[in-house]
Amino acid sequence: MSVFLGYIILGLSLAAPIGPVNAAQLDRGIKNGFFHAWLVGLGATVADALYMLLVFVGIVQFIEIPIIQTFLWIFGFFVLVYTGIESVSGAGRISVDNTRNKSESHIKSFFSGFFMSLFNPLTILFWLGIFGSILAKTVTTYGTGQVILYSAAIFIGITVWDLIMATFASTLRKYLTNRLLTIVSIVSGFSLIGFGVYFGIQALLILIS
Repeated sequence: MSVFLGYIILGLSLAAPIGPVNAAQLDRGIKNGFFHAWLVGLGATVADALYMLLVFVGIVQFIEIPIIQTFLWIFGFFVLVYTGIESVSGAGRISVDNTRNKSESHIKSFFSGFFMSLFNPLTILFWLGIFGSILAKTVTTYGTGQVILYSAAIFIGITVWDLIMATFASTLRKYLTNRLLTIVSIVSGFSLIGFGVYFGIQALLILIS
């Protein structure tokens, strides 16, 4: 039981650090409510599941190829910078009344989280690096059945954090004013752009080396 709880905490640890997905969840939750923030997190979780599956089928060596890593960093750069610029540029054109009467599509919220996580090399490093090592150790020590159980525990942790973030963002929405909405959009937008620039720098360093 203690090992199972440990893997739940591991899932929380993966999802909790402030990053692109959390920033997007806060932005969507404050603008459009709980369900949109939850869908951003759900999209990211589906991307996590995809990487977990890749680890199971042994795709680690493929991701270690420098050109593939460069592509992922560059794609992540464009996704994050575009989303960030969209958030900043639209900050002055939205109001509390508009956000409460007109929501973005649920599909857009889902795929926003999905692509942010899918092309986030830091996520990839976790699943293919850290989780890959954990997987090898768990298979050797416990067997395949336990691997599935502990993998599920990781996703329980991720889902719990997703719900916490969605609840937090939607709660903030109750105290929303036009000024606060603009500030949140600008801060979250620049946060996403900052992560995007970091991704771009990493791609440049690989190309230079």
